[in-house]
Amino acid sequence: MTGPLFASDAVTPPLPPGHRFPMAKYRRLREHLVAAGVVPAEAIVQAEPVPWATLALVHTPAYLERVRTGALTPQEERRLGLPWSPQLVERSRRSVGATLAASRQALRMGAGIALAGGTHHAYPDRGEGFCVFNDVAVALRALQADGMVRRALVLDLDVHQGNGTAAIFATDPTVFTFSIHGAKNFPFRKERSDLDVPLPDGADDDMVLAALETYVPDLLAELRPDLVVVLAGSDPFWDDRFGRLAMTAAGLAERDRRVYAWCRAVGVPVVTTMAGGYARRLEDTVALHTATVCLALGREPPLYSPEAASPCASS
Repeated sequence: MTGPLFASDAVTPPLPPGHRFPMAKYRRLREHLVAAGVVPAEAIVQAEPVPWATLALVHTPAYLERVRTGALTPQEERRLGLPWSPQLVERSRRSVGATLAASRQALRMGAGIALAGGTHHAYPDRGEGFCVFNDVAVALRALQADGMVRRALVLDLDVHQGNGTAAIFATDPTVFTFSIHGAKNFPFRKERSDLDVPLPDGADDDMVLAALETYVPDLLAELRPDLVVVLAGSDPFWDDRFGRLAMTAAGLAERDRRVYAWCRAVGVPVVTTMAGGYARRLEDTVALHTATVCLALGREPPLYSPEAASPCASS
């Protein structure tokens, strides 16, 4: 892969002290990728905010107006889990912009990486679960509108079901939604993806990898999509605060390694978003996302243990 990685942390929304969402992980990931020598600083580009008209390809005018003007109700803010601020609006628009830019790069070069994104709980008319806008849905609709993508496959590997994404594409045969997630985890009212793989609490590396092996190669062979969108959440990690699964760092790396290998074997472009990651130690989340970036770049990361974060090996 050549070309930049796309970040969206130029603006940081203010959060109350002790807030559950690890907003700092995006800046820390970008800084770690540079400090560890994974990529030079100039290889990371801060994405521009996506236009409101592009967001309107998925989100309703009324919802966009409430977000734009700060008119979300208290109930909407509680469902979102984030307090409204102008910085939240801009950062969320930049996150969608990063996913769209990375998707366009993937179509040109075979791979693209957004250092955020995967906000799969957002619906057309509301935000939910720390997700203001659905970046994957907006990016795919924009690419379809431009005639760049006819059929897409969404591989949602986050520990939480991609309920917003499933609902948006529920009646659309041009986008196939796949979600492998914790059966008893948020969202507690699931939508129906084209293919859901619910896992029991405590599912380990072997269970997750076996499930992926069962479904993903066949999906790629049957669908032959123009683009695969990977939501490479690190929250199946055993020490994730919101996870409930039991994957190790090595298992998560193997998950990504296999998914990218399957995509490359059929020659389909892949765009990667980071999605969720809420490890008890922020440095673990950063290291797990770093391993995903390494593998998306076609490099092999060394084994990571929570006691000693390691950068990916140069190639």
